[in-house]
Amino acid sequence: MSEENSNSNQSPPINNKEERRKLKILAFHGYRQNGTVFRAKIGSFRKVVSKYAQLVFISAPHKVLVEDGGSDEDARSWWFNAEDNTYSGKCLGGPAIGFEDTLELIEDVVKEYGPFDGFMGFSQGACLVGLLAAMQQKGYLPYKFNFAIFASGFRSGSLVHKGFYDEDINLPSLHVYGESDSIIPKEMSESLINLFVKPIIAEHSGGHYVACSGSIKDAYLDFLHDRYQDIVEKQEQEKKP
Repeated sequence: MSEENSNSNQSPPINNKEERRKLKILAFHGYRQNGTVFRAKIGSFRKVVSKYAQLVFISAPHKVLVEDGGSDEDARSWWFNAEDNTYSGKCLGGPAIGFEDTLELIEDVVKEYGPFDGFMGFSQGACLVGLLAAMQQKGYLPYKFNFAIFASGFRSGSLVHKGFYDEDINLPSLHVYGESDSIIPKEMSESLINLFVKPIIAEHSGGHYVACSGSIKDAYLDFLHDRYQDIVEKQEQEKKP
């Protein structure tokens, strides 16, 4: 049900007295992708964040149907929002078929490979991370994550998810989106961003992909540096008598 690549993003030892513990991040792919495909597509991102982060990739539980009525083993979805078992991020209304299966999968992965410091998602995966952040805010999750990174994120339009978006989310978050993204327009990303108390926003001129160059690269590094410092400060506080 899941693909685990927890050792896929190692970097050389840090030149200090002891090697620093890396931030452990669970990564969620987009619609019609899977964990292996997503890992390959974001090689630049993995390289950039390797100083701070160790990424774990999983695949969504649901196979996407293809035109001949069969299913594509490599194309996965976290849930479907149409009765014909398809998904569109722009769909307003509709069900969330299979969403419970996804929640169970994530819970199992966290039990086996966690805990995770943060969650990162792209497109439908980012929509999922937004839902998980909202559910955590309400106390609905049996596990905890301390930050979120969104690439082309948006709010779910599924009717059963509407109630999750009725309060502000107090979680450190980085939101990256493309100014010319036609699949998830910037207005959709902004609607998710507006839920977060102190969101950090990084816009690029491109389209629907995980950007990782120039100022976007710096945004990832600055954000992860700050999250690492949060852990260091927490550990120092715990050491005090």
